[in-house]
Amino acid sequence: MPRYPHIIFDLDGTLIDSAPAILASFRAAFAHTGIAPAVTIDESVIGPPLTETLQLLSGSADPALIGRLAEAFKASYDGAGYRETAAYAGVGELLAELAGAGLTLSIATNKRIHPTRLILDHLGWRVHFAHVYALDLISPRLANKAAMIARLLADQGIAKEQAIYIGDRSEDGESADANGLPFIAVTWGYGSLNADEMRTGWRAAAQPAALGAMLLAD
Repeated sequence: MPRYPHIIFDLDGTLIDSAPAILASFRAAFAHTGIAPAVTIDESVIGPPLTETLQLLSGSADPALIGRLAEAFKASYDGAGYRETAAYAGVGELLAELAGAGLTLSIATNKRIHPTRLILDHLGWRVHFAHVYALDLISPRLANKAAMIARLLADQGIAKEQAIYIGDRSEDGESADANGLPFIAVTWGYGSLNADEMRTGWRAAAQPAALGAMLLAD
């Protein structure tokens, strides 16, 4: 039996390439509101929660302005934009293999829960995941990814010794560390960590097949 029966995944940049859809909807939001972005809208901004990213892109923390941008983004992304999301090659097979081996799969993502569910249904992956968590899954909103993972573990009665977190950014590894979970960084996504960013105890997987071998062998 694999060492970690509970596998918790990040979503964007780990399982899916959502960059084209997200960036298109950010651009649509700024165009719709007539607000000029303060920084370049490119893949480097993907990962943090929506409000945080809009504050970065707009150069403003004004609630009214951020609210207008957020509503315009949601209208674009939740309406049809999310359908441009693509699975990374081999990820669908990986999820089926892990679930077929009897492992319990979960998601803990900074993406809002509504488009997360839309994307999982669009890709036919909902069946693989026992639990899907997002910062806005509950009210009041969870503070950050570390708190979200802690809530998932507590809600589902998962011992930290039985779980592992998989992501693509330093925030993911730090959130795993905060909960006493081991961490594997995938290096096929747009948030890929380089060797200098890897911390002691973190491991890396360059391909979904390699990740599967690590998880099934642990």
